[in-house]
Amino acid sequence: MHLDRCKKLFSDFNALQNLKILICGVGGVGGYALECLYKSGVKNITIVDYDTFEITNQNRQIGSECLGEKKVDVLLRKYPGINGVNLKITPQNLHMLNLEKYDIVIDAIDDLNAKIALILEAYPKIISSMGAAKRVDPTKIRIDSIWKTQNDPFAKKVRDRLKKAHFKGDFKAVYSIEKPIACDMGSFVGVTGAFGFALCSEAVRRFV
Repeated sequence: MHLDRCKKLFSDFNALQNLKILICGVGGVGGYALECLYKSGVKNITIVDYDTFEITNQNRQIGSECLGEKKVDVLLRKYPGINGVNLKITPQNLHMLNLEKYDIVIDAIDDLNAKIALILEAYPKIISSMGAAKRVDPTKIRIDSIWKTQNDPFAKKVRDRLKKAHFKGDFKAVYSIEKPIACDMGSFVGVTGAFGFALCSEAVRRFV
């Protein structure tokens, strides 16, 4: 019995190591998804982003001490062995990512048009992050069907757009049941980081 359990754990870890994962967006959410997957042993990770680190990123983004540098370039140094693409994802250039070669596609982008296009193109491999800004309680984070998300204005926009696109599928979304706080606080790393870890958790659970 003990030997069988050890064999299963070894098999699960091999499967995890060999996953091919694409992370779209490596800001306050996607950067922590990368950290979690990398430390969990996933070897084949590709990240996509076009942005540079700014002073306003320093409260929540991994690598943001490298002001003015491309996020992808900085993270390629921090996480040796991963792959990077400097690209602003749009509905028109999604074909450049060759999505079919990945086992899982993690969506951590904010642009609604690009997000919807990515979901439609990457489904059913997609795991998607909804709105993490203006929240302070990481215990309110949930992983559930996109159609069951609540108290998240951004998730509602995603659902509405998917309905207009006649999308009939289902996929897991990371969201918060905490209502956004009416303030100028922006994003809190305790929540954005937890969103990233939740995306990582969902990816890992699919293969172990």
